[in-house]
Order: sequence, then C-alpha cells, then structure tokens
Amino acid sequence: MLVQETLATDYDLVLIAYGVSSQSSLPLAWKCFTPAGRLMPSSNRDRLVDVCEELVKFTVLLLPHAQVLGDRYSEREEKRVKGRLLTQAEKEKEKDRAKLADLHKAHDGTK
Repeated sequence: MLVQETLATDYDLVLIAYGVSSQSSLPLAWKCFTPAGRLMPSSNRDRLVDVCEELVKFTVLLLPHAQVLGDRYSEREEKRVKGRLLTQAEKEKEKDRAKLADLHKAHDGTK
C-alpha cells in the first residue's frame, strides 16, 4: 500500500510517498459490501482494518519528519537553477523542445 501526502512548503507543493509493507485486497469486491455500502464482516475486512491501522501508525511516526524525508537533492538543484520547481507539463515541454532542437541539428548536419 502506498500513502501519498501533499505538503505546502515555501509555496511549493511536495508529494511524499511512503511504502507500507502490509497490503490487502478484496477478491470479488462487488460481493463484499452491504446495500448501504459497508464492508461485510469477514477475514478480508479484518485484514483491511489491520492495514489501515498500520498506515495510520506509520503516518503518525513519519509526519513530524516530513520536511527531512521530502528534501531531495534534485529538487533543490532545480530550484537553484530555475528559481522554482517546474510542473510536469513544463518539464514535458522542455523535453519536447530539446527533441525538436536535436532533430533540427540532425537535419542541418545532413544537408
């Protein structure tokens, strides 16, 4: 199971993902719920509750350290070089521009 948490730091949003070792699934999930939408008592429900409890405990332990755990060299460098963190869309545009520039260079070299 993966927990994702978004923190606002210096007006930048940081996504932190922590891995939790336990996991659970519901085989034939559409048969596991009451008409009111509650999960019916079963060993699968018990396991799911166990995983959720572990997730809460893990979050409680790590949350005070989110700043340290979310501090990444690549993001510090991007802020230093570009003045801020770029969005994924901006990064994709940069990649596209670089590919286009490479194509132009290759084309100019074959004339």
